[in-house]
Amino acid sequence: MLALTQVPRLLSLAPQPAPIGGPFTLTNQAGQTVGDADFHGKLMLVYFGYSYCPDVCPTTLNQMMRAYASLPPEQQAQIAPIFVTVDPERDTISQMDQYVTSFSPALIGLTGTPEQVAAVERGYHVYARKSGSGENYLMDHSSIIYLMGKDGRFLRHFDGDAKDQVIADGLRQALHS
Repeated sequence: MLALTQVPRLLSLAPQPAPIGGPFTLTNQAGQTVGDADFHGKLMLVYFGYSYCPDVCPTTLNQMMRAYASLPPEQQAQIAPIFVTVDPERDTISQMDQYVTSFSPALIGLTGTPEQVAAVERGYHVYARKSGSGENYLMDHSSIIYLMGKDGRFLRHFDGDAKDQVIADGLRQALHS
């Protein structure tokens, strides 16, 4: 009997999954310093990639922004679609501005120092690594869209190849819960 009374205590000591997300400070495409707290009160739809990506990033961002555009304006106002670079060397403020506005004026592009970007990657458990050399290198990276709650906590994710309807349905569900 004594062993059974210890189970709740042991469960409370068991390792918990590492949280996804967390505090960050980066620079948006307008050159303003922003942090995670600036987005509290809205759902954050976050994707990590880079503007020189030849295929996955533009495809995923198109799907993400089509899902966002399919929602009525009152729902859009409750969502912050965010693109965080994994290539801060090339993704300068002006490069991010050009890139994100090609998808939607609502898309927020975030960059920063290599150290700032690495810290956000760690918080979101993003894999990113430079592949190749010279100025035309590629970035190997994970392709996941994170949906964060209005309090900044992780709600769910979408695979990078998720269709816009799946993402839109997930956004509607999160807005109604």
